[in-house]
Amino acid sequence: MSATVLAFGAGLLQPGPLQTGPLDLLFAPFYWVLALWSGLMDWLAAATGLGLLQYGFMHRAILVGICIGVMAPLIGTFLVHRQLALIGDALAHTAFAGVAIGLFLNAVLDLGVSPYLTAVVVAMLAALCIELITEATDADNDVSMAIVLSTGFALGTTLISLNAGGLSVGVNQFLFGNLSTVSAENAAILLALFTVIVGVVALTRNQLLYVTFDETAAAVSGLPVRWYNRVTVMLTAMVVVGAMQIMGVILVAAMLVVPVAGATQVSRSFSESILVSVVLAELAVLLGIGVAYYAEATAGGVIVLVAVAIYVTAVGLGKLQGRLGATAAPVAGPAGAEETESD
Repeated sequence: MSATVLAFGAGLLQPGPLQTGPLDLLFAPFYWVLALWSGLMDWLAAATGLGLLQYGFMHRAILVGICIGVMAPLIGTFLVHRQLALIGDALAHTAFAGVAIGLFLNAVLDLGVSPYLTAVVVAMLAALCIELITEATDADNDVSMAIVLSTGFALGTTLISLNAGGLSVGVNQFLFGNLSTVSAENAAILLALFTVIVGVVALTRNQLLYVTFDETAAAVSGLPVRWYNRVTVMLTAMVVVGAMQIMGVILVAAMLVVPVAGATQVSRSFSESILVSVVLAELAVLLGIGVAYYAEATAGGVIVLVAVAIYVTAVGLGKLQGRLGATAAPVAGPAGAEETESD
């Protein structure tokens, strides 16, 4: 992406030079979304006096966090019900290889490509490899995920160890995430991924739901099950790369699983589980970002700790609901019996 498509000024984005490259034209609408969002954050900062809303990097971090809070549990709900919770971890480590490839190409060939773009490409290819290994060898999903995870992380560490042109500099931000390093370009990429993920799920929700709960029946009914499986894992790869900006490679899988696990404790249907998991994820992300900012802690770690605390609370509420239901059942039983006897 060419330099200075849009430049920051006083917390707002101002139009830069005319875009000429295809990527510039593709991402231009998302830069304008960032401009509007930054203006809203400036207004909230003036109205509330909150210090964290006064900085441009926090504007972008909060927007990225909100998007993660929607798309991670949206895909994670399908993964958890299909017992693919660990695929996020596998793709996160492979995305790290994509970041390393981007940094390596920039250092050696001076291409100027965003490491997050190369991470998207590599993670999606890795997602397809997981499916292809499973289909070609009849291996279990956990075996194919372990192979792809170890290969991806080995490739990433090898490229980093070459240290071409100072390649190892700044790697920590990809491993652990960093609020202050969410650039306008990376935020625009995240918004593009968010649009694709939400759009695809909205269009294919019923098919994905059918494949998730009864893959055999879906295949018999004529649905291309393998194609929908590949769509699911590729969407997961997009979520992983998007969340990696503030969560880091090591912790990114948590947002796919922990809010969904909490939602299943208090939800009664699949649709309700998606809605509750999004609410829990947003709470974890926004509270985590706020705590991380004021405590000067790593955002990814704080967000996960908050998410786990919310999960524990949800488990407690679920147990309480179960006990109340069990207590109410015997009370209703005798009353019903008396009515039967009187009849």
